[in-house]
Amino acid sequence: MTISRRISLTLLVAVVPCWASPASAFDGADVASQGVKAAGRLSLFETPSQAFRQGMDGYRSGNFKTSVEAFEYAAANGNPLARWKLGRMYASGDGVPQDDDKAYRYFSQIVANYDEEDGDRRDLSVVSNAFVAVGVYSLNGLPKTGVKADPERALEMFQYAALNFGNADAQYNLARLYLDGADGALPKDPRQAVRWLALAADKGHLQAQALLGHMLFNGFDGMPPQRAKGLMWLTMARDAALGGKDPKDAWIVDLYGKAASSASDSDRQVASLYLDEHHKRN
Repeated sequence: MTISRRISLTLLVAVVPCWASPASAFDGADVASQGVKAAGRLSLFETPSQAFRQGMDGYRSGNFKTSVEAFEYAAANGNPLARWKLGRMYASGDGVPQDDDKAYRYFSQIVANYDEEDGDRRDLSVVSNAFVAVGVYSLNGLPKTGVKADPERALEMFQYAALNFGNADAQYNLARLYLDGADGALPKDPRQAVRWLALAADKGHLQAQALLGHMLFNGFDGMPPQRAKGLMWLTMARDAALGGKDPKDAWIVDLYGKAASSASDSDRQVASLYLDEHHKRN
């Protein structure tokens, strides 16, 4: 089985002990600097939330200059939604020049300012996804800006989001680390990988379903194949991949095709029963 070592930032979807929040990950100097720059626009916005709403209005209308100014004000004044939106925009070059360094810094601000003691958090999905984004950047590094690859920090980010938020993207990325190993930070452990893939797959994570199905169909780490169960997951992943029509998901269709071509009639029949049971439960 060949699995790419690099995890894409586009992959933005267990009862265990709580981990301490790694809030020391980001130097607050950037926040202060942005606050000074945003102060000049104070008269334009009554509150950070109002600035964020105005930024979204500008974004939806295609007025990116206005929206970025509003988002920057809201972000500099602690609005995690604005920080997430700016991070996403810079990560993908959506209305702004693509800039992974800026994206990383905005995502890091969210991680650094997360307070798990705050009981009234309506932005947990944003916080959860920010942990995953910082994990991906930490795993791959940013050579042009001096951010070195740090597998241990990537592992910390993925574990935190997987354990505390049940984030499917984090669970999938954590499984990938267990499959490949993490440069000394984590030994290879296919059985742990399957555990995390199963959790993400149950949440509908397309790539997790495909990898889980592939491993179960073929067997792994001395475990015998579960061909019908594997074919069930591969079928679900294939159907979703075809529905989405994303060229990046061609590998999923390919995995399904290879399994289906070697599956017996019995494998297909039992897989169909498993699939019906899964749909009924969900």
